[in-house]
Amino acid sequence: MSVVIPCFNYAPYLQDAVDSALAQRGAIVDVVIVDDASTDGSWQVAQRLEQASGRVTALRHTANRGPVATFNDGVAAATGDFIIRLDADDLLTPGSVARALALFHAFPSVGLVYGHPVHFSGTPAPGYRGRCRSWSVWPGAEWLARRCASAVNVITAPEAMMRTSALDAAGPFQRELRHTHDFELWLRLAAVSDVGHVDGADQAWHRIHPGSLSSSVAPLEDLGERGAAFDALFGHGGPRIDNGSELAARARTALAREAVTLACREYDRGRGELAAAAGFVHAARELVPDPTGLPGWSGLERRMRGRPPGRTLSLLPRLSRRVRTQLRAAAWRYRGVM
Repeated sequence: MSVVIPCFNYAPYLQDAVDSALAQRGAIVDVVIVDDASTDGSWQVAQRLEQASGRVTALRHTANRGPVATFNDGVAAATGDFIIRLDADDLLTPGSVARALALFHAFPSVGLVYGHPVHFSGTPAPGYRGRCRSWSVWPGAEWLARRCASAVNVITAPEAMMRTSALDAAGPFQRELRHTHDFELWLRLAAVSDVGHVDGADQAWHRIHPGSLSSSVAPLEDLGERGAAFDALFGHGGPRIDNGSELAARARTALAREAVTLACREYDRGRGELAAAAGFVHAARELVPDPTGLPGWSGLERRMRGRPPGRTLSLLPRLSRRVRTQLRAAAWRYRGVM
């Protein structure tokens, strides 16, 4: 199997990422590093790693081409029947490859397997759960419908493994989305194959630091990028999905509901910084033909007219949102869905 590591200016982390892949047991793992014209010495680290191990291949772009082209070039050079996309600042947990492969071998129809990622900052990486409690397997159409119903990306990235044949059927990254190109790929994989989850184990470490892409995405941009991922999936050139129009409408409605919730939250903070709220309101109006029927819209309109709910009434939605968030987080941690 192959681990593709796109790298742009991640020299301090690249060695650890490669080591975490090469140290996997239960499979022969090769690594393809694609340096996207880094300026910080990443290419020198990649060359050194290639020279040190016959299982490492290092490629380099002469000009920066972005994460989509970088991953696609890595896939083109990969030779394994299974592929992991591991960003150069992330790590695989010990045994993660073997745990995912066991599920793949048990269910030949599964094209995408993921598990729980541990988000961390600093060094060293924290502890992890290494025991698989069970597996969850969904027909691809069911998993895709769930993603449209919530419009939430439940996969960070390094915890996911793809069957190469399913990736060939789905096609590589296609859209130059800044933040959700991976989300769009997971959706397309679910359109052509079933999806599995390794329950109870932590499959990867995802590093949070000031230079990481996930640290620089504002909520309104994230909302728009997820919408763009669904547009790419259901638009011209995407995979054939029988109930695509219905699912597309469901996804846009879920995003609009989230936009209303975020707009209300901005008003309830009471800091007078309402530009963000206006952005969410505009997004809701753009996503659905008539947002007035969305949950929370009437309360949002009162806030927009300068009539915020009383303290007790404003606390109740906050408490409800907090409980829902905690329940969704628990479901994601144990079964990978929200």
